[in-house]
Amino acid sequence: MFTGIIETLGTITNITKEQANIHLTVKSNFTNELKVDQSVAHNGVCLTVVHIEDNQYTVTAIKETLNKTNIGNLKVSDSVNLERGMKLGDRLDGHLVQGHVDQTATCTNITKEEGSTVFTFKYDETNNNVTIEKGSITVNGVSLTVVNSKKNEFSVAIIPYTIETYNF
Repeated sequence: MFTGIIETLGTITNITKEQANIHLTVKSNFTNELKVDQSVAHNGVCLTVVHIEDNQYTVTAIKETLNKTNIGNLKVSDSVNLERGMKLGDRLDGHLVQGHVDQTATCTNITKEEGSTVFTFKYDETNNNVTIEKGSITVNGVSLTVVNSKKNEFSVAIIPYTIETYNF
């Protein structure tokens, strides 16, 4: 389980394809605290650490993950939002997030408002997913609140700190 509160940005240092899977190697400032078999959210996608070397670790994304997320679009040197799994007893600052992504959406509009930026997204209606106004959602793993929900479309308002600090 995750909270959607991003801990740090990582950098993709290597991508290797193996059959339908890809192995992503990530440089992170918390690599030395990781262990093999641990779950880490990458742009909100829960992936398992399979190898650690120096300040880099490797995770594997299977075909199902690649089909439903933007992980397959990452390239070497791209930034990725990172969050380690929750610790029992810690403060819960965001929302409960599983790291299991339902689908991707396309940003159709970005509007600057007084003190925030509103991003509007459209998603594929054939998946029968639903958003709820004032409900929680993650975009690239960042915990956000839906401010406008329509059929196959939703908007989120993001504060300047979040836009400046994380990968959108």
